[in-house]
Amino acid sequence: MDFPILQGFAILAGANFLTQRGAYMAKGMSKSQVLSALADKTNHSRKDVAMMVEELVSLAYSEAKKSGEFTIHGLGKLIKKQRAARMGRNPATGEAIKIPAKTVVKFRVAKAAKDAIL
Repeated sequence: MDFPILQGFAILAGANFLTQRGAYMAKGMSKSQVLSALADKTNHSRKDVAMMVEELVSLAYSEAKKSGEFTIHGLGKLIKKQRAARMGRNPATGEAIKIPAKTVVKFRVAKAAKDAIL
């Protein structure tokens, strides 16, 4: 199957909603809405689009785990990074504590995405 949707893959904004404090915040699209929008745009079935998106996510996870990074050009890059051990402070008692080293996942937004959104 040919899926040209990756060329124009973008996050589409949904409706606004009122928060508890009275401020308006943008509400993103649900997974179902994203799949329907992509299916309409590409003239593929919703089932085919859902399968492609699931495979893309699965590929991103496996490649990031194996090689340490996965890039979707124009959107961004998933990066697996080792964080060093460090000293921290318990905010309740002020006592110094040792925070162990750990591996974290970061997402670095592509310049093209920043330019398009901002």
